[in-house]
Amino acid sequence: MKTWTELRDRKHLTAIAAAGIAAAVASQAPALADDALTRRVDAVIDRWVDAERIVGTVAMIAKDGEVIYRRAAGFADREAGKPVAEDTIFRHASMTKAIVSATALALMEEGRLSLDDTVAQWLPYFTPALPDGRRPDITIRQLMTHTSGLSYSFLEPDESPYRSGLISEGLDDTGALSLEESMRRLASIPLVYEPGTEWRYSLSTDVLGAVIEEVSGMTLPDAVAHYFMGPLGMTDTTFLVKDPVRLSAAYRDGDGRAVRMNDAGDEIPLGTGVRVYPGRATDPDAHPSGGGGMSGTAADYLRFLEAIRTGGGPILEEASALAFGKHVIGELRAWTEGEGWGHSIGAAVLLDPQAAATPQTVGTWQWGGALGSHWFVDPAEKLTVVVLTNTSVAGVIGEFPAELRDAIYGVDAEG
Repeated sequence: MKTWTELRDRKHLTAIAAAGIAAAVASQAPALADDALTRRVDAVIDRWVDAERIVGTVAMIAKDGEVIYRRAAGFADREAGKPVAEDTIFRHASMTKAIVSATALALMEEGRLSLDDTVAQWLPYFTPALPDGRRPDITIRQLMTHTSGLSYSFLEPDESPYRSGLISEGLDDTGALSLEESMRRLASIPLVYEPGTEWRYSLSTDVLGAVIEEVSGMTLPDAVAHYFMGPLGMTDTTFLVKDPVRLSAAYRDGDGRAVRMNDAGDEIPLGTGVRVYPGRATDPDAHPSGGGGMSGTAADYLRFLEAIRTGGGPILEEASALAFGKHVIGELRAWTEGEGWGHSIGAAVLLDPQAAATPQTVGTWQWGGALGSHWFVDPAEKLTVVVLTNTSVAGVIGEFPAELRDAIYGVDAEG
């Protein structure tokens, strides 16, 4: 276990690494630009934006630490005629999960938290029961790998307590419901399966956020800022948007053309439906959702991923950074990503490119957010990609991300 002095010195000495990442991301001219790649990626973006199926996007691609592609396209607010800029802020939704998971890893490096700790050690009230009445232990490891027995309401049938119990998904309007109150509500409904026996996408990272508050003695926003946003200079990545003028409007798939979400609340077509309150990003009364509550810029998120890809400095030690690309759930599979994917402590991990029908290489790790954004890191290719859009779900699931990915790798490229 590192002492506080050693941790402070390590972060100070590796701050130069973060500065290098920030400089590469902030550069206005692409380095090592590939004209063919630019043409391919531009063609995909142009096609989707011109068809108004994607309203606005910022895409950034880094190769071996150098930004080789960057583009802002479409509208941040179509109705107002406001174009997307590179510093437009987008709602991250589940892209929040990787940042919160990394914060938990930082606390583990300080010896303040362990993967084998039970949730009840930190949240004594969080002891949800199975349908047969047993109350099994849930570990931090199970939270971080989505093997905890929890779920999301949009994955459950209409008669599920997840639907009738008004469980917050982290994107909806829950008024002034605090994080603890939200977690107590979640703990009051039955687990969906025995922890450790299945992989199911879930509210686990929201629970992890509540654990982080207890372990760190800070609010979740303050803890994330302390361990990551501050050291990496990610000033635009927050739970409560500080500059609403730069926040993109929210859109969802329509019948062809994307439609603007209702500011008072809307629903996106995932599973049995995900409730969305676009105003949550600027609502000071909304509790910080560790699974979906952050917003930010593409440059900020690229900075975060590049820090992890290159060994963690100055935010994590190398072993913790490598954990993002290590499959740890055995025979279980991350089925939200389709065939061929497993899961690490923090992201989906590619196990079989052929089964997954992807040109990415084994060990690629990735995730996305239901409100329209996604990212992936291909360590073997030293490739990091961040694509933020304001259009759910086209920006994260389906043809657009697949076409963009294939364009990046040159699949079916002309010539």
